[in-house]
Amino acid sequence: MGWCDDPKSKSYNKLIRLPFEYNFEKLYKTNNTYDIILVLNFNLNPIRRNKGSAIFIHVAKKNYNKTNGCIAVSKKDLKEILKRINRKTIINII
Repeated sequence: MGWCDDPKSKSYNKLIRLPFEYNFEKLYKTNNTYDIILVLNFNLNPIRRNKGSAIFIHVAKKNYNKTNGCIAVSKKDLKEILKRINRKTIINII
């Protein structure tokens, strides 16, 4: 599985199956940062090209290195977030 981040594709900012002919991000990382992914409802309805894609909350690296626009938290904290949210939950990033 992957996430299309190529604004030239009709699948821009959407979950896709691999292989894929446009640019994408693999939703598998050997460092386990994508073990759990929450897709934030950013630029999804409607999707506007070049306005951002693949904005996730995911597992942080052990040293909490910066992400490329995502939010990363410990796996333990991410599991706790999952217990507390539902489809109607609004997450505000400040």
